[in-house]
Amino acid sequence: MAPQPEVITVAGREVSITNPDKVFFPKIGVTKRDLVEYYLAVADGALRGVRDRPMALKRFVNGAEGEAFFQKRAPDNRPPWLRVATLSFPSGRTADEIVLDDAAGLAWIVNLGCIDLNPHPVRSDDLDHPDELRVDLDPVPGVEWPQIRDVAMVAKEALEAVGLVGWPKTSGSRGIHINVRIERRWTYPEVRRAALALARDVERRAPAIATSKWWKEERHGVFLDYNQNAKDRTVASAYSVRPLPDARVSAPLAWAEVPTCEAEAFTIATVPRRFAEIGDPGAGIDEAVGSLDALLELSRRDEAEGLGDAPWPPNYRKQEGEPPRVQPSKQRRAAADYDTPEAEAEREKNRAAMERRFAAEAERRAAAKVAGSPIPSKPTPTGRRRSTMPVIEISRAKTKAEALEGLERWKGRHPDAAGALEEADVLVDGMRGRSSLWYRVRVNLTHVPEADRPEQEALEVDYDPWAGYEWPDQSGQLERAPRKRSG
Repeated sequence: MAPQPEVITVAGREVSITNPDKVFFPKIGVTKRDLVEYYLAVADGALRGVRDRPMALKRFVNGAEGEAFFQKRAPDNRPPWLRVATLSFPSGRTADEIVLDDAAGLAWIVNLGCIDLNPHPVRSDDLDHPDELRVDLDPVPGVEWPQIRDVAMVAKEALEAVGLVGWPKTSGSRGIHINVRIERRWTYPEVRRAALALARDVERRAPAIATSKWWKEERHGVFLDYNQNAKDRTVASAYSVRPLPDARVSAPLAWAEVPTCEAEAFTIATVPRRFAEIGDPGAGIDEAVGSLDALLELSRRDEAEGLGDAPWPPNYRKQEGEPPRVQPSKQRRAAADYDTPEAEAEREKNRAAMERRFAAEAERRAAAKVAGSPIPSKPTPTGRRRSTMPVIEISRAKTKAEALEGLERWKGRHPDAAGALEEADVLVDGMRGRSSLWYRVRVNLTHVPEADRPEQEALEVDYDPWAGYEWPDQSGQLERAPRKRSG
């Protein structure tokens, strides 16, 4: 017999909590009920980060160790008191996304399996002009926590130099976030441009420990991810619980705490007491609204000195003024040659070829399935290229664990090369699929003696996130690629 839902009263509304005893964090025994109670205990702070903002629902219906999926569209069976906002996509389609106003809405989405909260940086009455610039400090592998704190303090100085107030918080994972309230005068591209100028300024102030370089193979230290300010990108908001074994929290901090804080100190078990004792260190954020004028002037100075736009994420259309969207290790010609009419014609030719490859790959896999034989693997397209930077691909997998297991098998076959790798040489990317992440692992063989460098081989794990769909789900195409009909 299925357990009966618990009905709780929150903000004068009744909310049903289904399967309240379901364990969401097995290693510490935290249940769905515990997760709801946590968010209600810190509701004032959590709502400060999400109130009146449309949000994508990242649902962990099987708990923190299960696979998550993204749900942009609000469920049809939502309560009548829960608002939505209609967001548009590059394809011209739209989606009604959930907007929270009170703690009842907070409890309702946690009941759906939302462990962390992922709001957009806009308010529901103006979806085109962000009111928040987001500074995401993302360390490369091997960078220790003290260095991340040091870069955060440099970012504070850079923000103050342009008249802005930053509000720091642990990311709840490996980094630190700094949120900045801004006037609602600028578009997404302008806010991203300001974030890029800030990232470059921090890099100039602390070149040994900070970087603004987009390509992982060029990064060192702590990367300031300016692309988190592109439209449709979301990050975990204040007081979000993260899907880590210890139920770590993205905790707002006072600047005085940053130089000595430890990320593991903030968990679902410790943050409610901290909140009750000291309140919310981010409580003043809505009153500290600033202007991007100085940052945009800094951007103009960068451009005058030859620093134009930087790469966008791969699922965005090529932007005017964007440098070649090609990894440095794969660049074969001068940057200017990538933006000629001939280059555009070549890109169109490559897009058509890609569609043919997807069709051929679908037929190949379908034939293997009908024959009852294993689905054959294929080498990555980089396999036959001679690169200025020796990067090879190891695996593409549905889960991070599977991708890393493939890496370990590769290391077992190539112990000499594996022994020469540094931590930063292993590039693990979470790639956005149709509704969930998949994972790619590459290795940079720069530190491996040339004679010992393995060639590109067939992938250890060759997961295709688009199997069963007509085409990739990318910006500028239908955001929901149609599934092929069977039979």
